[in-house]
Amino acid sequence: MGKRKKRGRNGIIIKTPEEVSEMRVACEMASEILQLVAKYISVGKTTKEVDEYAAELMKERGCKSAFLGYRGFPAYTCISPNIEVVHGIGSDYVIKDGDIISVDVGIVKNGWIGDNATTVAVGDVEIETKRLLAVTEQSLYEALSFAREGEFLGDLCGAVSEYAEPFGFSVVKEFVGHGVGRDLHEEPQVPNYRPHGKTPRLKEGMVLAVEPMINIGTPRVKILDDGWTVITGDKKNSAHFEHTVLVTKDGPDILTARPREATPEILGIEL
Repeated sequence: MGKRKKRGRNGIIIKTPEEVSEMRVACEMASEILQLVAKYISVGKTTKEVDEYAAELMKERGCKSAFLGYRGFPAYTCISPNIEVVHGIGSDYVIKDGDIISVDVGIVKNGWIGDNATTVAVGDVEIETKRLLAVTEQSLYEALSFAREGEFLGDLCGAVSEYAEPFGFSVVKEFVGHGVGRDLHEEPQVPNYRPHGKTPRLKEGMVLAVEPMINIGTPRVKILDDGWTVITGDKKNSAHFEHTVLVTKDGPDILTARPREATPEILGIEL
């Protein structure tokens, strides 16, 4: 019989070592699936085919989508091409050379959730968009560096915008990261900018889904008529990267760890 979950201030759940071990399994599986899906994305495939491939991977591994059916969401993953920020739904859209495809994979394994996302560059992508991907991914790691006991949540959040905005990019404010565990969305909210007022200190055992959503142009966004798909207000590209991270006394323990996608060295560009 498991112990009752502890809650810190503001309703933030502190996971026990035993719970972290179980959650680690889900997160490693989510990371594996995301990496395989990212490799599957290529010119000529539809985003619906990508979503179906992710569904096959989940079935093979004995896990379920954390997104399918969540508040009525109709797909296994969120697949968001180009100007779509988040919550895109797989469709007949045919992936083209020069596209960027954001993929968000969340799975449930033994009652625990793993949640992560990446943005894939397809073929010959414009230099400004390459810069967007590199900056967005680096802003995620800037934030993750604060996932240490004693740090303020506000410093973790502020690290995203304070890194990305000097490059001329903008941070989406309507959608944020979150705590995660047995539920997809737990406390606290994790915005990608420094919140007003005092924020809680991070404690060992907190698990956060940190997910910068960065736009080339305006930070404004619009939700399409399907009630889910979020696009940029000026129809310029957007990128999305996410990790689930455990706060420890020694620093961040990235539960969904994977190789970097868009480092400046890989892209061969200067930021």
